[in-house]
Amino acid sequence: MGETEMDAASSETIDVLNRRVSVRKFKPDPVPQALVDEVLTAAFRAPTSSNIQTYSVVKVRDPQSRGRLAEVAGGQQHIIECPVYLAFCADMTRIEYAMKRNGNSLENNNFEMGLVSSVDAALVGMAAYTAADSVGLKGVMIGALRNDPKTTAEILGLPRRVFAVFGLCLGFPAESPTQKPRMDFDCVVHEDTYDQRKMQPFVDQYDRELAAHYRAEGRETDDASWTHEMDVKFSAKPRNTLRATLRDMGFDFA
Repeated sequence: MGETEMDAASSETIDVLNRRVSVRKFKPDPVPQALVDEVLTAAFRAPTSSNIQTYSVVKVRDPQSRGRLAEVAGGQQHIIECPVYLAFCADMTRIEYAMKRNGNSLENNNFEMGLVSSVDAALVGMAAYTAADSVGLKGVMIGALRNDPKTTAEILGLPRRVFAVFGLCLGFPAESPTQKPRMDFDCVVHEDTYDQRKMQPFVDQYDRELAAHYRAEGRETDDASWTHEMDVKFSAKPRNTLRATLRDMGFDFA
């Protein structure tokens, strides 16, 4: 990376991120509501484009609602069992109100509005995850709420112009999995201009590293673990109706 040992820096935040894993099993200990609110308050300081703050969070406590959300997410039991479940939403209702007050309309909003509101929700969600991790909470993000955005919206009581981008299970961890390897730093960081020539050898190397990781955990995998998994997942065109569904819900991703 071109750094000397003296150049390297460390901090509590860097250490939290370097230790991060996805946790799906939690102790039954309740998480104090004040702690959850403190985590979210800190997360709301995340960057937001032009200060539009196009996000909202739904805390889901009702067991029946959690059960239905777990069904939408393909039967992920930790949505039901975690002490805290949060749904991070792209929310354009407040900006729509601001425009209507000034005689304008959000109808026929363009791609930028849908994209920026989703980015806003993602930034707040990651900030919440990091803040929670820093106080001993662990969790896992649930993108599978997008399997059926309209049913998710009905469960959460979301109005038009709001959709759940992802959920977050939180709690005190009952166990912590082995950290999964990531792509090599030099595969994803480029100097001045993008250098595509280095992609293939690093991806091939990552295939081997990820296969070794899974096999050490007793999981079967292809020798080309990552590229095989990505091909299987995305050649099937997952959530192929998502764009049309979100457009019906007031987000134009066309």
